[in-house]
Amino acid sequence: MTPVFEYSKLANAEDEKKLGEILGQCFIGTPGDQESYINSIGVENFRILHQQGQIVGGVAIIPMGQWWGCQTIPMGGIAAVGIAPEYRGTGAAIAMMQHTLKELHTRSVPLTALYPATQRLYRKAGYEQGGSFCTWEIPCETIPTTEQPLPIVRVGFDIKILNKLYQQKARLINGHLDRHRAIWERLNKPEEQETVYTYLVGSANQPEGYIIFSQHRTEDGSILRIKDWVLLTTAALQSFWNFVAGHRSQIEKVRWRSAVVDSLTLVLPEQTAKIKSTTRWMLRVIDIVKALEMRGYPPGIEVELHLEIQDDLFAENNGKFILAVSHGRGEVTSGGKGELQLDVKGLAPLYTGLFTPQQLQLTKKLTATESALLAATQIFTGASPWMPDFF
Repeated sequence: MTPVFEYSKLANAEDEKKLGEILGQCFIGTPGDQESYINSIGVENFRILHQQGQIVGGVAIIPMGQWWGCQTIPMGGIAAVGIAPEYRGTGAAIAMMQHTLKELHTRSVPLTALYPATQRLYRKAGYEQGGSFCTWEIPCETIPTTEQPLPIVRVGFDIKILNKLYQQKARLINGHLDRHRAIWERLNKPEEQETVYTYLVGSANQPEGYIIFSQHRTEDGSILRIKDWVLLTTAALQSFWNFVAGHRSQIEKVRWRSAVVDSLTLVLPEQTAKIKSTTRWMLRVIDIVKALEMRGYPPGIEVELHLEIQDDLFAENNGKFILAVSHGRGEVTSGGKGELQLDVKGLAPLYTGLFTPQQLQLTKKLTATESALLAATQIFTGASPWMPDFF
C-alpha cells in the first residue's frame, strides 16, 4: 500500500522543535543551529510532511526572484529538504517535493531552484541542472599591484546600499537572485573566530562597487575569503585587484565566487587563478507560459519556436506551444508544429542557457528539426548562468 502523507505549515512551537531536531540530524547540526536557521528564513516559509500525527520531514520555500534576460521572475528557492532516517525509502521525499511544487503552482510562482544533495530525487520531480556555483582561488603573491583609481572605504553593512549596487550587477547575469533578506544577513554573519569586513569601491556618495570578505588561518595557509563582490566599472575592477594585492604580506590565497568563465581573471597577467570547486544548481519550470513570457530575450531577434512539452505533474504544461520572440519579449500561444520536443526536465537547461540546444539534443534531452534548433539557439544561447549564493 502506498503511504499516505499530509503536508502543512508549522502549526505551533512543538512542530518547530521537532522539525529542528530532524533537520539537525539530517544536516549534522545542533538544535540551536536549526532554530536560528528557521527563524532567519521565517517560520512561515517552512512546510512539514507528517503521517498519522508524526512529523516525517520538512522543507523551506524561500520567496525570491531570479534574473533571466534582464527581467526578474518570481522563484521559490527550495532549501533544508530533510526526511527523518526512519522514513527514508518510503516515498516521503518525492511526496513532499510534489506537494511543494503544487503549492508554488497555486501561488503562481513560475520557477523553482535548489542545490541538490542527490540529483535522482529532484529529477523525479522535474528538476534538471540549471547553472553553476563556482569558487575560484589565486595565490595572493601573483596579483600585481597597480594604480588604484578609486578609493576603497570601509563601511557598515547596510543592506539598502549594498542591494542597490548588487541589483545593477544581478540584472545583467542570468541566474542571479533577487535575494531574500536572509541571504543578505548571512553575508554579514560571522562564523566562529571570523570578522566580516565591508568596503565600498569608490566614494561613499557614488560607489562603483563593493567587497565583503573575511580572513582565516587554516592548515592550507592564510586565506582571504571574498563572501560577495560587485564591480560596475573598469576603475572599480582595477581598484579591487590592487586592494586585494595589498594583503599579500599576510594572505597566501584569495578565494571568491564567480562564473565558470570569469572575466575578473582576464585582467591578470598570468593564469594563476584556478577553479577550486564547482557544482550545479537545479531548476524546474512550474508554469511554462509564465516562465517563457516573463523572461527577457535578445532584443535584436524576431523568431518563432514551436515546442512540444511533457510534464507529468502539471497537465497545463503538456502539449504544443508557440514561443514568438520580438523586441526582447516573448509571447506564448497554444498549438503549432511541435518541432522541438522535450519534457519539463529538458526545458530547464534550455531555458537557462546552461547547454546549447545541440548539446541537449546530443544527450537526448530534446529532439528537434534543424530549423527549430537554430531558433532555440537564437533565443536561449548566452553567457553561462551562475549565482554566487548557496541556499
